Amino acid sequence: MMNRITELFSIKFPLIQAGMIWCSDWKLASAVSNSGGLGIIGSGSMYPEVLDAQIIKCKNATSKPFAVNLPMLYPDIDKHIATIIKHNVPIVFTSAGNPKTWTKHLKDHGIIVVHVVSSLKFALKAQDAGVDAIVAEGFEAGGHNGRDETTTLCLLPMIAGALKIPLIAAGGIGTGRGMLAAMNLGADGVQIGSRFVASSESSAHEKFKNRVVEAKEGDTELTLKEITPVRLIKNDFYFQLKEAYSKGATTDELKQLLGRGRAKKGMFEGDMEDGELEIGQISGLIEKVQPAAEIIEEILSEYSKALEEQKTKKFKF
Repeated sequence: MMNRITELFSIKFPLIQAGMIWCSDWKLASAVSNSGGLGIIGSGSMYPEVLDAQIIKCKNATSKPFAVNLPMLYPDIDKHIATIIKHNVPIVFTSAGNPKTWTKHLKDHGIIVVHVVSSLKFALKAQDAGVDAIVAEGFEAGGHNGRDETTTLCLLPMIAGALKIPLIAAGGIGTGRGMLAAMNLGADGVQIGSRFVASSESSAHEKFKNRVVEAKEGDTELTLKEITPVRLIKNDFYFQLKEAYSKGATTDELKQLLGRGRAKKGMFEGDMEDGELEIGQISGLIEKVQPAAEIIEEILSEYSKALEEQKTKKFKF
């Protein structure tokens, strides 16, 4: 499956595991990389010394390329970048901020830079900033999301026709057929998050993994657009938000209700009612917790089968 993404990252398959806070530490990243994809350490929830240790452990667990996801709003971003450079991490995925700020600095140190966007406007800005590839993330995605609610189905062809650099699709992708659909729409690869939350190696709490498996259609909703848009599983905290909205809560009141550490409380510590449970709409198709290698094998097998059916026009649903 050689293409622009596999060549750029020196990986076997154009399948990337998203860098998710509280869910993607070195165990998951190394497992995905060892299986031929690109694993990503989600640094947004880590203190600088924790990221340092995570990178060392990942390098000891895999000889394959891996990446670090770096939210641009992270308060100690300069320390994270220094750690990444010190350990010669080959690839960085930036998100939630202006890619111009650090792209040149990272590339001057030989690091491949990928930026996550949710619109054509920001994809073009990121390309102009000199990034090496783009992740286009649709409305279906878990975690922080775009305010315009543009779906992956619409977003991909808009961006694919305007970019000169490789494009990675994200949002609502968790199967081989979904991967093929994204490639048909112009993507060079896919980034998958929710499916890997429900992996054996994920650092998410077991209660959260099981809640993801239990999720059905309609069990998530994009909310908190006034602060940072995030897709949440509907639990007691979600319904507290709904009540606050119904009473006309201000942005400050919503921030107060959200508080600090809400995501850690839910996804990492296992409070399924009062915690923030971030996951994508694809959770409705996730049926069990599996090892990362098994997830990748299953997706690629389904992708190959669907591709053959497409070639012969023998679709089966």
